[in-house]
Amino acid sequence: LQELQSSGRGRFLLEHAAPFSAFLTDSFGRQHNYLRISLTEKCNLRCQYCMPEEGVQLTPKSELLTTQEIITLARLFVKEGVEKIRLTGGEPLIRPDVVDIVGQLYKLEGLKTIAVTTNGINLARLLPRLKEAGLSAINISLDTLVPAKFEFIVRRKGFHKVMEGIHKATELGYHPVKVNCVVMRGFNEDELLDFVDFTKDLPLDVRFIEYMPFDGNKWNFKKMVSYKEMLDTIKQRWPELEKLPCETSSTAKSYKVPHFQGQISFITSMSEHFCGSCNRLRITADGNLKVCLFGNSEVSLRDQLRSGASEEELVQIIGAAVGRKKKQHAGMFNISQMKNRPMILIGGFPLSKMYSPVTCFFSPEPALMSFPLCQDAVQNPLNAKQWGHTFSHWLTLRASYCVSQKDPSTTFDTKCLEASSVGQVSVDCQLKIASPGSEFCTRDLGSYTKVPRDSDNLTHTDEEGRATMVDVGGKPGSRRSAVAGAVVRLGEKAFGMVRQNQVKKGDVLTVAQIAGIQGAKLTSRLIPLCHNIPLNHVEVSLSLDEARYAVVIRSSCQTWGRTGVEMEALTAASLAALTVYDMCKAVTHDIVIEEVKLLSKTGGQRGDFSRV
Repeated sequence: LQELQSSGRGRFLLEHAAPFSAFLTDSFGRQHNYLRISLTEKCNLRCQYCMPEEGVQLTPKSELLTTQEIITLARLFVKEGVEKIRLTGGEPLIRPDVVDIVGQLYKLEGLKTIAVTTNGINLARLLPRLKEAGLSAINISLDTLVPAKFEFIVRRKGFHKVMEGIHKATELGYHPVKVNCVVMRGFNEDELLDFVDFTKDLPLDVRFIEYMPFDGNKWNFKKMVSYKEMLDTIKQRWPELEKLPCETSSTAKSYKVPHFQGQISFITSMSEHFCGSCNRLRITADGNLKVCLFGNSEVSLRDQLRSGASEEELVQIIGAAVGRKKKQHAGMFNISQMKNRPMILIGGFPLSKMYSPVTCFFSPEPALMSFPLCQDAVQNPLNAKQWGHTFSHWLTLRASYCVSQKDPSTTFDTKCLEASSVGQVSVDCQLKIASPGSEFCTRDLGSYTKVPRDSDNLTHTDEEGRATMVDVGGKPGSRRSAVAGAVVRLGEKAFGMVRQNQVKKGDVLTVAQIAGIQGAKLTSRLIPLCHNIPLNHVEVSLSLDEARYAVVIRSSCQTWGRTGVEMEALTAASLAALTVYDMCKAVTHDIVIEEVKLLSKTGGQRGDFSRV
């Protein structure tokens, strides 16, 4: 409202506002002044949970709305009281005439806001022209700040293009630039704090969206992270978080960290629905009117237009559809059972996807990244084969190895390391604990000279010999680290195929590297009496030993806590070794896993250890 009052066009629109149309008012008194128009079903990304695994059947071009039909319908809705139009997709910015469409919409008297929701790939290139044409608001979909995750999610490169688009939008004066992030448990909830940090120096509104069910996105209630849970996590880091006022029809609950340029919001469509104030209607790319995002009821406005329906007849059809709108969630009690279009064909919120970390460095505050495919393979062995094929499909592209590292001098820093061949999976495969530049790599293995005296007692049994978990509550916290190793002897043929990256399942060394990282984080689930430890750092490196036709594995873990990380390091090395075996067993079964052992540890009451 303040923006409208500050501009000449805005003041004119406010002063000459017409009474709201009864045709866009439903039986519950909700006035629908916001229209979302999908410009295309196509997209230049292949997001794993936005587009169903089997793909979608695109509507023939002849059945999609033409530019003139879009403008005709938009003009009709604006005349009846719509004040805001958002252009969606698919990906709206791949439509060749998108700038022209924005320009024509800008000429509609009574339209106050023209917005676009985009994946950001083409944004930096098109935004200057879009702004000149009249685009007034931008939403950019971004579910991760880790480049390697991004590439796996969308099956395409482009993370840096999206970031360029975000910065271009802020440079051109879009305040705030809205960033849509769908949060899913085990996928990206570990990045909540980094996304909040992202608003510190940029005028962004990062919108955390509760994961919603749509056809093909394999929705599961356990994957949904609620608004309250997200808010609690963020308040632990920023207890001074302030709640901001919001408009009645707003879908977002907004908050701000004092002194940050931007803000965050929560779209609580699952835990605290906002159906009572819903003011949105949708037109799909093939011309169907949807009065509720969650409903499968649609009315074809395209067919009516092409059959020569008059403006009055169209308004009557639209009014009847709006009048049938249910009170909430299309009238369904359990929306997780609904049947609907896949998200890519609706043009609503983006859906979350599968993520993959590579090598991760973190401050002690955020939780480690999760890799649900790996986790699923561990918990559900029947899914392990499918996991290997799906993940290796991405990794065979000579993946980007990404290091997300907290730099003490900055709040957020993302660095990407490119590996040009499989032989470079371990850039540093000497006996070092971690890569140079990290806090964890300040000691060489040779410096661990203190060997603790062995204990005569078993710590994980009680006085009667029954298994029990050690109570570490009274122990003082300290820095703990551990390094473990393993060797996988492959034989000459399999070794040669691994070295040349010719194994059918994909890039053996990289898949094993990530399986080891995930294994470290799942140790407490796999080893019954292990404590669940918040790891600060995990690294797994693999190198090729041609003399033995072997893969040599080194894993390292670090934490600050009351118990050590030997088991995490050993689990990482073991799972990495098992993954190498699994991916090579089609070539030969004459594979030997050996030398699984702890190489060193530091910290704890029993002192340091080093295997000479």
